[in-house]
Amino acid sequence: MTALFIGLMSGTSLDGVDGVLADFGTTPIAVRAHASAALEPALKAELLALNQPGINELHRAALAANALMRVYASVVKQLLAMTSFVPRQITAIGAHGQTVRHQPQMHDGTGYTLQLANPALLAELTGIDVIADFRSRDVAAGGQGAPLVPAFHQAVFGKPDQTMAVLNIGGMANLTILGPARTDDVLGFDCGPGNALMDAWCLRHLGLPFDADGTWAASGQVHADLLNTMLAEPFFALLPPKSTGRDLFNLDWLELQLKGFPNVMPVDVLTTLTELTARTCTACVQTYGSKSKQLIVCGGGAFNAHLMARLQALMPGVVAQVSDAHGLPAQQVEAAAFAWLARKTIRREPLDLKSITGTRGARVLGAIYPA
Repeated sequence: MTALFIGLMSGTSLDGVDGVLADFGTTPIAVRAHASAALEPALKAELLALNQPGINELHRAALAANALMRVYASVVKQLLAMTSFVPRQITAIGAHGQTVRHQPQMHDGTGYTLQLANPALLAELTGIDVIADFRSRDVAAGGQGAPLVPAFHQAVFGKPDQTMAVLNIGGMANLTILGPARTDDVLGFDCGPGNALMDAWCLRHLGLPFDADGTWAASGQVHADLLNTMLAEPFFALLPPKSTGRDLFNLDWLELQLKGFPNVMPVDVLTTLTELTARTCTACVQTYGSKSKQLIVCGGGAFNAHLMARLQALMPGVVAQVSDAHGLPAQQVEAAAFAWLARKTIRREPLDLKSITGTRGARVLGAIYPA
């Protein structure tokens, strides 16, 4: 076993695959390389469609998983080329897969979470052991299965003498509160939508995958009544542990919110959606992380200048900074987390996520697919 692991992440935003080659032989961990690959429009559209019931789902999901693994393998190839490492020098790949359904504790009391992947194919394509399916064991043990990254946040961002808050804004937004020193002081949960609704609205009205720098949102006005209608969504009032996804926050949900407001300009809808993300995230920080004077922001939302400005304006007593300022670039955090989780699996180290997901106790997460 070497200290080298690869982490691969394709998030709810569907904006592509991020991969890192992480070296755990140093403290803190060192990212030796970072690579990304966009998803082809047809694959992106299929993955998005598979978030909802449809015809011939099993067949389509299997083929989409195969296609996604080929993108994953291309990112691995990039990482190896950038570092001159060969497959036998990498202990394992941590592969998240693409979440298409997330319904923990629903239906039969256990529920499920589904990340499309074909880890066996990825092992064949790369010649490296693959660790996947990290969330299912947590759900089986009574947990939400998400978010998993707060434990990693503690490892890389935790301070022995202060409370820290880490906000990951991907398709959904999740918050981590890190108490001083001890792992059992970690609290983490989903706040609500991050970029998913904003991105979908931009695609519909501008034909663009996202609002670069938040420029379009910054040009509009918040519609107060629409915002209040959105904030009445029951999910926001739930107590942690809680998690969510496109099962709830999707265009159908947005259309339902807009029914009473037919004359709102599209730009003002986007401005209001951006404000929704900012308000729900800051409310969570203020409720659960009131002792924190620093907010570390990662994920795609960290690149939205308007959103970052709104977060800072709503929390004048907190310094909001992109995670780059704390040693790990915003686009690398989640991929690095899955490299870290893969290492935990290989070493059979259980994670106690009771305060994060509500699981019954410490469990080893993930399944191993040998090369």
